[in-house]
Amino acid sequence: MAEISTIAVIGAGVLGREIAHQAALAGYDVILEDVLPNALRRAEREILSSLDQAVEMGIVPSIQARFAAGRLQYAGNVEEAAREADLVVEAVPEELESKIEIFTLLDKICRPHTVLVSSTSTLGIAEIASVTFRASRCIGMRFIHPVHAMKSLQIVRGPQTDDETAAAATEIARRMKKEVIVVTESTGAESQPSVAKMVL
Repeated sequence: MAEISTIAVIGAGVLGREIAHQAALAGYDVILEDVLPNALRRAEREILSSLDQAVEMGIVPSIQARFAAGRLQYAGNVEEAAREADLVVEAVPEELESKIEIFTLLDKICRPHTVLVSSTSTLGIAEIASVTFRASRCIGMRFIHPVHAMKSLQIVRGPQTDDETAAAATEIARRMKKEVIVVTESTGAESQPSVAKMVL
């Protein structure tokens, strides 16, 4: 399995910045993207404030919070954020057209080995992945707000998702200290559970 060291998050809304925050705390270099400068500035303020609060409450050691803040970068376009990433999480609004547009762009920008993750909670991974030439490297991670408070994380394999991609997503969730439930999407509209793993 190729090591994941840099994660790009596309979309700096509430969910996007929470994912970026947790990924940085888990030890990954993170690039958070948004086309709106105000959204990026707000995301940076919110993340740093959340880290400070976690230190004050004794949840996160101060040195860990400092390292997490240092791992975060911010980008104003998708290409800048994603071109060197090992894994990209789209956290755009829950609209099929938006997610397909992002995946189409990411497939052109990203390196061949880069894993593409959709944060969708309702849409099919197979349909989103079908617009790429790397369906085997596409997967879903159903992050739920507030990400830091959720003990479990559902990972959704598409029909073509390979084992290496599923392992990479599972490792990220493990480092975020989540209980992982892996489900495999059927060829129809529903997903059926296949594997459940406890991550300590």
